[in-house]
Amino acid sequence: MKIGFIGLGNMGLPMAENLARAGHDIAGFDVAGIGSDMFTSAASAAEAARDADVVITMLPSGEILRRVTDEIVPAMKPGSVFLDCSTVDVESARDVAETARRAGLSALDAPVSGGIGGAKAGTLTFMVGGDADGFERAGSLFDIMGAKAVHCGPSGNGQAAKICNNMILGITMIGTCEAFALADRLGLDRQAMFDVVSTSSGYSWSMNAYCPAPGIGPESPADNDYRPGFSADLMLKDLRLAQKAAEAAGADTPLGLAARDLYARFVEEEDGAGRDFSAMLPRFAGRKR
Repeated sequence: MKIGFIGLGNMGLPMAENLARAGHDIAGFDVAGIGSDMFTSAASAAEAARDADVVITMLPSGEILRRVTDEIVPAMKPGSVFLDCSTVDVESARDVAETARRAGLSALDAPVSGGIGGAKAGTLTFMVGGDADGFERAGSLFDIMGAKAVHCGPSGNGQAAKICNNMILGITMIGTCEAFALADRLGLDRQAMFDVVSTSSGYSWSMNAYCPAPGIGPESPADNDYRPGFSADLMLKDLRLAQKAAEAAGADTPLGLAARDLYARFVEEEDGAGRDFSAMLPRFAGRKR
């Protein structure tokens, strides 16, 4: 396929390179001038989108996505697929999809899980909202960039799935870090704590696959001085999106709200900016009630 790829940051660049490696014709664009010798660099987002069978975007916010949409949709050929892999608010995703549909395009919102490592390895999970035909047509691309793609329903539902998933992740990571900090105060060895919880009812991805305690469980950012696999800044972004959606839908999410407020304090008032989201453990371990 001829593919336009717009947004070549830490996630977008390896995704685009994986598509190029698989033989697709990629025209990439990023406002920061990022490119690769594996594909052609376009002079603008509209140029990257022109005559493409699929245009993929990986952008930092709903506001930027809306601006890019206004630029690229007039340049896209009717019947092509607009595949947005950004993590943005549900309202923006649905508005962008409607703009694309009015122009005769197939629109998909397909945020990802798996982080930079998953983008490089081609093992991302895609949570996809939009029409079934577009999902089927993009299927081979999902297979290259990821290990799994789930069609979650109509436009916006991919974003809904992403923010619900990451609200759970933020809450469970805080609970895991609190439990380790309490274990420390009670004189319970962290390895013993892990051995019990990881095989008992406290089992979770935050404990078993991404343990926030250094030297415990599989290797994780905690073993690399909390250099981010998934940053606290990005967790805060997703928790804010979840609360925005909850307010719009009238959903009661008190733990999601508490998690958002804790990560906001951690990132904006303490030392969490630029650290992995599991660095909540040293934060709790170093504090008293």
